[in-house]
Amino acid sequence: MSLVAGLVTGVVFGVFLQQGEVLRFERQVGAMRLLDMTIIKFMLSTIIVGMIGVHLLLDAGIAEFSPRDFNLGAQLIGGVFFGAAWALLGYCPGTALGAVAEGRKHAWWPILGMLIGGLVFALGYGFIQDYITPIGSFGAVSIQEALGVSHWLVIAVFIVISLGLFRFFERKGL
Repeated sequence: MSLVAGLVTGVVFGVFLQQGEVLRFERQVGAMRLLDMTIIKFMLSTIIVGMIGVHLLLDAGIAEFSPRDFNLGAQLIGGVFFGAAWALLGYCPGTALGAVAEGRKHAWWPILGMLIGGLVFALGYGFIQDYITPIGSFGAVSIQEALGVSHWLVIAVFIVISLGLFRFFERKGL
């Protein structure tokens, strides 16, 4: 049943990606050039919905949440590779798959890059675990735990900041 639920929610999310025009190469490049904030607004909206949904499930006792260890070295290196590939290819993993589903042939290149990146990661996993993840390792930590506040306060602050960004983007025509 959970596989069916995952498939349904994945399809619904894909529809939202397509309808929000986030799968368009032009939107991706516009985001990279800070000229079109459609993708940023979509991502912030998705994060807000996810934060609220996950914490409602946690508070209701329906789900459990265990934050992963925060390793600064791994985050920085992974972020640089992810960002560079996104900037060079014009797609992130989810939008590349959606673009292929729309029939965009040029989106196969990012998918090939993901497969190669996954292979490189798998082959280098031992090295990464031994030498990269210990750099700046802070253990499993969340923002609310680090600040000693309610998760709902963190969510409220994130929403207020996001709404401020939305307003700024709209005023600037982004």
